[in-house]
Amino acid sequence: MFSAFFYLLRARGLDVSLNEWLTLMEALDKGLAGSSLTNFYYLARAILVKSEADFDKFDSAFLEYFKDVQNFEELPKELIDWLNNPKENPNNYNAAQDRKNLGLSMEEIQKMLLERLKEQDSEHNGGKYWVGTGGMSVFGNNGNASNGIRVGGVSQKHRAMQVASERHFRDFRDDNVLGTRQFQMAFRKLRQFSTRIDAPKTELDIDSSIDETCENAGSLKLVYQKPRKNSVKVLLLMDSGGSMDYYMNLCSMLFNAVAKSSHFKDLKVYYFHNCIYSMLYTDPTLYPGKWVETQWVLKNISADYKVIIVGDASMDPSELYGHSYYNYGARTDTPGIEYLKMFKQKYKHLVWLNPIVEMGWRSSYWTETYNAIKSEFDMYPLTVEALDMAIKKLMVAK
Repeated sequence: MFSAFFYLLRARGLDVSLNEWLTLMEALDKGLAGSSLTNFYYLARAILVKSEADFDKFDSAFLEYFKDVQNFEELPKELIDWLNNPKENPNNYNAAQDRKNLGLSMEEIQKMLLERLKEQDSEHNGGKYWVGTGGMSVFGNNGNASNGIRVGGVSQKHRAMQVASERHFRDFRDDNVLGTRQFQMAFRKLRQFSTRIDAPKTELDIDSSIDETCENAGSLKLVYQKPRKNSVKVLLLMDSGGSMDYYMNLCSMLFNAVAKSSHFKDLKVYYFHNCIYSMLYTDPTLYPGKWVETQWVLKNISADYKVIIVGDASMDPSELYGHSYYNYGARTDTPGIEYLKMFKQKYKHLVWLNPIVEMGWRSSYWTETYNAIKSEFDMYPLTVEALDMAIKKLMVAK
């Protein structure tokens, strides 16, 4: 069972023994994971991973192996039942309706979806108006429309422009505390930005003490220096929802390391979905109204902040380059790429952290936006080692 997953874990550098694998199989046989992919993830990680330093390797291998599995445990049970258990529907493709659907913009489809969800109170299959399965509707799954938003189900015909689900996230601050230690160690290097204050030399200089002790034939000689005044200010911008759900645990470790760090004079955190647009959200749920204008952030948060953007850079190209985009209640007439360039122009200390290690299995759509954003920013995979490199980059202005 899952033997290919076992070999993939070992191929990706995880020291998984046969005894540990058999223990996992026994746990599955006892039903400890139930029928939940999320429970299986935590069960497998608890049994197979020996150190939090290997969490990233495990996550990468897990996502690679289960990349085609869609998990909708956060959706209401009633909606899951409606959309994941469709009735048999004939192939009722309608060319005229499809041409009409293709003429709809993503903004129009999103508005229509919000209206349908308020009106709909029952299951619908094979139609062209309601959220359901089959048919020519631009909402739902397993339908025949060439344009629209997939709601529930699994990707079969790969025609949907977006995937929608209710995102009832817990704030990253409340997630996984375990595993943040390596991230915190990397952020400590930002202390080198701190300035020395005019005060007595009361802070032990360990490196200088070691050097002086060696010069003193091994006899201990302590060296003190003036204390630092914390002057590091950080602006953290995090992609939330959609494809980033897969990396929630890894991002929560990063968030905890930043939020609990004592090395920053100030920390400001905002959220976005896929790309930065006219609004930045103050909460990872991305609820309309819980936001500030992006232009306000650019105007009021000074250029001496160190900016860290976290996101997978994976979206439909129209979301990066298109005009008149409607993003969860916030409309913008400026392409997302232009907002990204505004941040790049203002903040000289800026890095992009990406949980995706490689784009080999991604479609050409995702590769296009990934490469476009990577060409604009210093991008690093979200691993402890790469984070260390990113922090060093933050310490040097472009």
